[in-house]
Amino acid sequence: MTIQPVASLKEFFRDALHDALSHQRVAVDDQTEHYVVNLLTLFSDADALFERDARETEPRSRLKPLVVMLGEALEAPTHEARFRGLQRLGDVSLFIAGFFSAGFARKLVDIDYHIAMGGRAYGTLADNLRGSIRGQAFAAVFLELAQKFQRLVDVLNEVAEMAYTHTDKDILRLYEIWMKTGSPRAFAILQRLGVAPVLQSARKEH
Repeated sequence: MTIQPVASLKEFFRDALHDALSHQRVAVDDQTEHYVVNLLTLFSDADALFERDARETEPRSRLKPLVVMLGEALEAPTHEARFRGLQRLGDVSLFIAGFFSAGFARKLVDIDYHIAMGGRAYGTLADNLRGSIRGQAFAAVFLELAQKFQRLVDVLNEVAEMAYTHTDKDILRLYEIWMKTGSPRAFAILQRLGVAPVLQSARKEH
C-alpha cells in the first residue's frame, strides 16, 4: 500500500466521501455532505472522539456507552445541552459504525445497535428543531442523516476501506452485517465473492 500525503485532511475527506456517495448511489443534500465531511475531519483527532475521565488517577481515553449518552442528553438541564448531547450521540454512532464495523464482530453490541441509536438521535434533533426558524436549516440536515443513516454507514465503510480488498475470510462478517442492517454494500460485496444471500425474510428490519 502506498502512503500518499495530503495537503488538507478536510479536502481528502470531501473527495473520498463524494466518490463513495457516487459509487454507492446515495444522494444527499450539499449541506448534509458538508456536515459529514466536518464530522470526519473532527473525529480524525482522537481527543475529539474519546472522552477522558478526570476522576481516575491516570485518566484514560474512552467512549461512553451509547445508552449513557442518551440518558445524559434526555436528562440535560437545558435545551442547548440536550441538543449537544443528542448531536454527539448521532455523530459518534455514525462515525463508529462507519469506520469500525468490523470491530463489532462477536460483541454484544453490534453495528445495528449503533445505526438504531444514531438514527433516532438525529431524528429527535430534527423534530425538535422544526419549530424554530433558526433551526429549520439544521432540521433538514438531521432529518436526512436520520433517514439515510444506514446508507451513510455503507458510504463511510467504503471510505474506511479504500485501501482494503475483501477476501473469502470476510464473508461471515459481511453476511452478519447484511442480516442485521440490510446493507446494500455488504450484499454487493458478498455477491462479488460468490455468495448469494437469499434469507431476506429472516433479516432484522430497522
